[in-house]
Amino acid sequence: MGTLILRRLLYSIPLLLLATLVLFWAVRTTDSFDPTARLAQSRDPETVQRAREELGLDDPIMVQYGNWLGDFVTGDWGQSSATREDVSSMIQRSFWNTLQLIFFGVLASATIAMTIGVYSAVKQYSLGDYLFTGLSYVGIAMPPFFFALMAIHFLAVEPRSWFSLEEVPLKFVGLHGSGQSGFNWDYIQHLILPVMTLTVQIVASWTRFQRAAMLDVLSSDYIRTARAKGVPRRQIIIKHGVRNSLIPLVTVMAVDIGLLFGGLIITESIFNIPGMGKLFFDALLDGDAPVILAWMFVAGSFILAFNLLADLLYGVLDPRVRVG
Repeated sequence: MGTLILRRLLYSIPLLLLATLVLFWAVRTTDSFDPTARLAQSRDPETVQRAREELGLDDPIMVQYGNWLGDFVTGDWGQSSATREDVSSMIQRSFWNTLQLIFFGVLASATIAMTIGVYSAVKQYSLGDYLFTGLSYVGIAMPPFFFALMAIHFLAVEPRSWFSLEEVPLKFVGLHGSGQSGFNWDYIQHLILPVMTLTVQIVASWTRFQRAAMLDVLSSDYIRTARAKGVPRRQIIIKHGVRNSLIPLVTVMAVDIGLLFGGLIITESIFNIPGMGKLFFDALLDGDAPVILAWMFVAGSFILAFNLLADLLYGVLDPRVRVG
């Protein structure tokens, strides 16, 4: 198991460096990310050239990348070219907001998906199986922005007039109301709609994986042997079936969780949550190269980290993996 982890680390680090190098090259060769572009409109060419030399923008790409990477790994992430705020502070604040959303979203998604997936497999071709299968296809096909807008309209805005409420029952701007903080009812009200939007497609996708994996396990030889020995059906399903069927789902969950750290652009933008996705979107519009580069490194690191976590979980769920 230790050899497997070491091997994954040895090729994950070069992969991360290669990805950041490609992104660095793309940013440095794109005019919209040139920090001297605004100076060129109002100052003489000599001033602009002096600024480029001070920033090292005329150096070869590999030299620029080496300088940026050296500063980055030592904690100097630079300042935002749009807000002049430390990039490290912006990343930390955005990461924490996204982490809250992902934690509750993944917790709800995993619980619902595993429950429905196991039920659909055990009750294959039943009315409930057909119902959940149909709903999963709808969930996969439904765009997140559409579900978010419908959820805001029917679960927050319209109930105010239906029940003659003074304010909407569910909040949909940010994670806290004005003057609010911490884990309280206001926080829960703000969290419900974005978590629902986050979970729709995830639950639909994970349910299909769990159902397929569970069906494959239930048809295995050791399950038939357990039945022939008279092992109780509940024990067969929970102890032998569910645990082994989680192995394929773990891969999907780990990859999806890593991607979510930077992939909630639509959800965070609609609900105005200042997380990693919204930070990337705003930085892209502003041509904020320091934020984009730091964001890419952090997001890429978490994708690789959760892939490594999947390998560790393999050893827990399947002892055969630990042998290698």
